[in-house]
Amino acid sequence: MKTSRFTALCLSALLAIPAVLASTPVLPELVQGFDEVKSEIAKGTIDTITYASTTVGTNRRALVYTPPCYDPAKRYPVLYLLHGIGGDEKEWFNQGRPHVILDNLFAQNALVPMIVVLPNGRAMKDDRATGNIYDRDRVQAFATFEQDLLKDLIPYIEKTYPVLADREHRAIAGLSMGGGQSLNFGLGNLDTFAWVGGFSSAPNTKQPTELLPQPEASIDKLKLLWISCGDKDGLLSVSQRTHDYLAQHNVPHIFQVIPNGYHDFKIWKQNLYQFSTLLFK
Repeated sequence: MKTSRFTALCLSALLAIPAVLASTPVLPELVQGFDEVKSEIAKGTIDTITYASTTVGTNRRALVYTPPCYDPAKRYPVLYLLHGIGGDEKEWFNQGRPHVILDNLFAQNALVPMIVVLPNGRAMKDDRATGNIYDRDRVQAFATFEQDLLKDLIPYIEKTYPVLADREHRAIAGLSMGGGQSLNFGLGNLDTFAWVGGFSSAPNTKQPTELLPQPEASIDKLKLLWISCGDKDGLLSVSQRTHDYLAQHNVPHIFQVIPNGYHDFKIWKQNLYQFSTLLFK
């Protein structure tokens, strides 16, 4: 039986996925073109879904990435990837090109096949990034999203897609406001998430003593806690204070300060590239 070029690409990538992660992770160096479309590799798919939100009282939208060689008969881990205060479910897709980054990593045998959900983290009926995005109600909607995520979106995804529905196969990460959400929701719900990443986390991030009031109890629950920020970012102090608290209490985590890094997608794409290679291994 002949094997198509597409099938061969899929099989070679799947067979080369490492079974374990080294105790001291080696972060991949950025390669030129890591976020550029490559015509010769297998591609994943991005779809728009609509789910009923009992939290908000309306139907809400999200994007869902399924990996190259996606097989509905298999079961996949899932990453919930959150946007910033000025965006919505399309911000990552339009500016961060996560589908391109993940496709390229898959082709390099560097990624566990996963489903990625890009929700709208502004949980309110008027959830578009219009008007005064710093209005109190709009900012509060980012905190409200915790309930929308846990009670509405995750159950919808687990009913609709073949995902592994346990904490060890569920990750959350985000940029800026979404980074704060990820730390707040991830560390506040370690029975739901074992993999947590904050990229240039914003001031909505809770104080460390609120994030982990019993830090020692989190050690056995966290598979990965990632905190990263650019050294030129005015919000670096948010990540720094979290790192300092974690280090004081010997909570394992990765803390990365990126040289000449600002509060922009150059940094966030690098974070996604490196963070995603460590997931579910």
